[in-house]
Amino acid sequence: MDALGDPVRRRLVELLADGGRSAGQLASAVGAEFGISQPAASRHLRVLREAGVVDSVPHGAVRLYSVRPEALDEVEVWARRIRRFWDGHLDALETEVARGARKRRMRDDD
Repeated sequence: MDALGDPVRRRLVELLADGGRSAGQLASAVGAEFGISQPAASRHLRVLREAGVVDSVPHGAVRLYSVRPEALDEVEVWARRIRRFWDGHLDALETEVARGARKRRMRDDD
């Protein structure tokens, strides 16, 4: 999950969500968005590969990258825990907002 802490790396994973891409395609995309060089994009891809978030396979003269779906399981578990925490709090907030609106309507009716 640490590998996804960087916005460039998160964007690389987003780009790969639609399917495999070459290192050059990925470097061009994040280079244009984040203003980074091809070597910098390659370093980000290496971090993702070493963390097990993406796979890469040589395909002729290029490397093709793809997301390892099982690597995102940890992120999914974390998001579920956070969501459980916030769901209860947001439900309580919704109740309080409804109470406040009801009180305002009652005051306005008087």
